[in-house]
Amino acid sequence: MLPKIDFKMVKREIINFIKDLQDETDTDGIIIGLSGGLDSTVVAYLLKEAIGNENIYSYHLASSTTPKEDTEHARVVAKLLGISYNEINIDSISEEILNLTSTEFNLNKQVEGNLKARIRMSLLYYFANLKNSLVAGTSNKSELSIGYFTKFGDGACDFEPIGDIYKTQLKEFAKFLNITEEIINKPPRAGLWENQTDEEEIGFSYEILDQILYFIIDKKLANDDIINKMDISSSEIDIVRAKIANNEHKLHSPPSPFEGKKLF
Repeated sequence: MLPKIDFKMVKREIINFIKDLQDETDTDGIIIGLSGGLDSTVVAYLLKEAIGNENIYSYHLASSTTPKEDTEHARVVAKLLGISYNEINIDSISEEILNLTSTEFNLNKQVEGNLKARIRMSLLYYFANLKNSLVAGTSNKSELSIGYFTKFGDGACDFEPIGDIYKTQLKEFAKFLNITEEIINKPPRAGLWENQTDEEEIGFSYEILDQILYFIIDKKLANDDIINKMDISSSEIDIVRAKIANNEHKLHSPPSPFEGKKLF
């Protein structure tokens, strides 16, 4: 089990963080991609608490593979919070790009999914530029730790308000915020291709993944010590360690030849 969190304190710290960041950057508002899922819903609730509904601009950037339930939930959340809401279908944009390259490459669902994520990022930053606003990220600690996001796609943002909270902890936080059980309990999914779910793609349930990540990252335990605490094999732990190591580059700025060295 992960340690209990003081959600009242967490909420206060995140809200103050958002307020301070907006003051420091002298921006007029915050843009959020509202997917209808748990993560973006939690962020939207926190943004309203921090800066008020009139300063939040939400965009539901759907495609043919977006579950209808997610679109319905995005509409409900935006209406409930009283925030600006727009829907844009990105199929025509992604199809135009895919049509230009289909003769040169075989289509790959993961590559196509990454393309959709980057199209969404471009649109969010387009609106952020127009409105002198920041782009809020919606990734949690579980996803950030193993690199489960598209580099320069959904991983591109100006700040990550829930980036220190594991997914299973986020579910409890959502209950604290009185978010509807329908959103909390539905399967996590990015909707990047048909019938895609996060846990199937990751290879672990979030409950198992988060426990492993907690022991690796927060407790810095060796495999043998983790095995003593969980019903899991060393090879499964190594899979998570590999995900952390192989995707660490996503969390840093692009490297340069003289990084950390004296050039002049």
